[in-house]
Amino acid sequence: MKAVGITEFGGPEVLRILELAVPEPGPGEILIRVHAASVNPVDALVRQGKEFVFDADPPYVPGMDAAGVVEQVGDEVNTGVRPGDRVMAIAVVSGTHGAYAEYLVVPAESAVAIPAAVTDAEAATLPMCGLTARMGLDALALERGATVAVTGAAGAVGGYAVQLAKADGLRVIADAADADRQLVRDLGADIVVPRGSRFGDHVRRHIAAGAHGLIDTAGIAENASAAVRDNGVVASSVPDARAPDERGLVSHNLFVPDYAREHAELGRLRRQVEEGRITLRVARRLPYGRASEAHRLLDAGGMRGRIVLTF
Repeated sequence: MKAVGITEFGGPEVLRILELAVPEPGPGEILIRVHAASVNPVDALVRQGKEFVFDADPPYVPGMDAAGVVEQVGDEVNTGVRPGDRVMAIAVVSGTHGAYAEYLVVPAESAVAIPAAVTDAEAATLPMCGLTARMGLDALALERGATVAVTGAAGAVGGYAVQLAKADGLRVIADAADADRQLVRDLGADIVVPRGSRFGDHVRRHIAAGAHGLIDTAGIAENASAAVRDNGVVASSVPDARAPDERGLVSHNLFVPDYAREHAELGRLRRQVEEGRITLRVARRLPYGRASEAHRLLDAGGMRGRIVLTF
């Protein structure tokens, strides 16, 4: 099979087309013929040798999101999935097991049906980012009517956090650059404030006591936690971004592989797309042979939605 991977770490130029054996599903696993794989910031960390490359030998195949068709079902699969089903899945990268490939094996619990009327490219933007946002809200465990602050709200994880928070009955105050203010309002934020180092001050102008919790997708938890009231909760999707140990704040770093087999939560995301509660945003579609270009665009930043590689 064709795959996009690396044999050495570096910039986008190290991505190359590899010829690899088609993997076989084991007990509890399914084989997916991948049609689309989204490009996420964590993929650049794999490319740079900073994540998911410590317990396996090269080549390394990035990619944590895939959509396609079930090719084969292993023994002991009890999720009801069958060959020919269109599915979206989250992949935990380990050696050659990333989603930038024509075929991908995942635990059956890591895949659910693609939402109705959704393309493969659109579906590929949801599993990893959606589960990260869901994990963050679960870590905060706020009651309906509470206020959550969100950084990086115009991005993929931040955007899902805004929409899922609203679906949970929370009040949302989120940041945005001037060019993204309307986008973040359209996602459902009740209050939009300027992004940057003074996020806490901006939030406190609207909510003097501070928000009950913070989902940080911009990696600024140390400063942005000023937006959170005493004894509040902070959850960051960025490695090592934590709230300071003060004012009784509780800090969580989100590691989405811990949610990779949360089949019920992935199914809940699918239903929320069908209900119109979640917006899927594809910024660009590129054939997998242009993966280096996709990573250059990723590194440049400013994409509103995900770049998707097609196979």
